[in-house]
Amino acid sequence: MGAAQVASADAKIGFVNSERVMREATPAVRAQQRIEKDFAKRDQDLQRMSKELEALQKDLENGNPKLSEADRRNKERSFNDLGREFERKKREFREDLNQRRNEELASVLEKANRAIKQIAESEQYDVIIQDSVYANPRIDITDKVVKALSDAK
Repeated sequence: MGAAQVASADAKIGFVNSERVMREATPAVRAQQRIEKDFAKRDQDLQRMSKELEALQKDLENGNPKLSEADRRNKERSFNDLGREFERKKREFREDLNQRRNEELASVLEKANRAIKQIAESEQYDVIIQDSVYANPRIDITDKVVKALSDAK
């Protein structure tokens, strides 16, 4: 046990807050901006469809007395069809967005891990821990990782 205490006393340990890296590092910010830009049109289309559905629903609820029974059924059918299409597009949007986000974050995580490894080697860390319950701010090297990623471009 005495040898383990001596070995641990000489160990250089670092900590990285991965969540903060993914939120603040330049590649992560750029990835988020690309995702938002790429999915903006589809998001706007979904919002437009949602408003259409609301308008149709209000129209059906208010019950225009001049509307024939056949016209009312047609409106209800249109409402149901639009509702199904909206739900399908919303589900596809979420799936595509999640897949794209996972791809982008995997790329950022790979870059972050390379930066962490470079810092560990150049500053002779024995261990670098990511995402712990508690880490003393004295061993936190998150700022170095964020800066390394920002400098790497």
